[in-house]
Amino acid sequence: MIPVLEIFGPTVQGEGAVIGRKTMFVRTAGCDYRCSWCDSAFTWDGSAKDDIRKMTPEEIYEELLSVGGETFDHVTISGGNPALLPQLGGLIDLFKEKGISTALETQGSRFQPWFRDISELTLSPKPPSSGMETDIDKLHEILEGTAGQNVSLKVVVFNEQDLAYAKHIHQLFPEVPFFIQTGNDRLDEKDHAKLLVYLASRYEWLINLVMPDSDFKRVRVLPQLHTFVWGNKKGV
Repeated sequence: MIPVLEIFGPTVQGEGAVIGRKTMFVRTAGCDYRCSWCDSAFTWDGSAKDDIRKMTPEEIYEELLSVGGETFDHVTISGGNPALLPQLGGLIDLFKEKGISTALETQGSRFQPWFRDISELTLSPKPPSSGMETDIDKLHEILEGTAGQNVSLKVVVFNEQDLAYAKHIHQLFPEVPFFIQTGNDRLDEKDHAKLLVYLASRYEWLINLVMPDSDFKRVRVLPQLHTFVWGNKKGV
């Protein structure tokens, strides 16, 4: 059984290599990290424990069809950290059987054999501002275990120390497609217009730092697209 908090969509993927992709979302519960700026803390802090449903792969697929109808052929598995769940392999097998491609983002703290069946795998190690520490050996293990797949690295940046960390990760794995993304540190902001102006200014700040840097020749600089459109709203 898979612990599920949310099933929603279709919507656009707001982050990483598949930004803008039409997708459904399955959000699982549980995480082994406690990032200071986590925008999905309800997946691990206990505040949504009553919303967790234990579902079979077939039940998840049927609910996706009920919610999204015939409008999709792509599912993003989100969290929390879905990599904690070995049982997700059954769901991914079912998606493959149904002709549905998949995307998954994880911080790279755990490896699962079913990673090899994910269509678009994003490893997003967490920078110093998160308060977490990166296991570089585990990142190596995951990248070696998924060699030849559609795998990318993404680092969320809140300050110049985070950007230095992003550079370090990029230099360790220079052949892996690399994305740098602005973070949202105003999770309680209710005024969408005010938040949008702030996030756009942070995106410009990051662009201005990355463009003149010769160590960032092969990177892509992204906003968090869904926050530009929907602000801090959940389930979009």
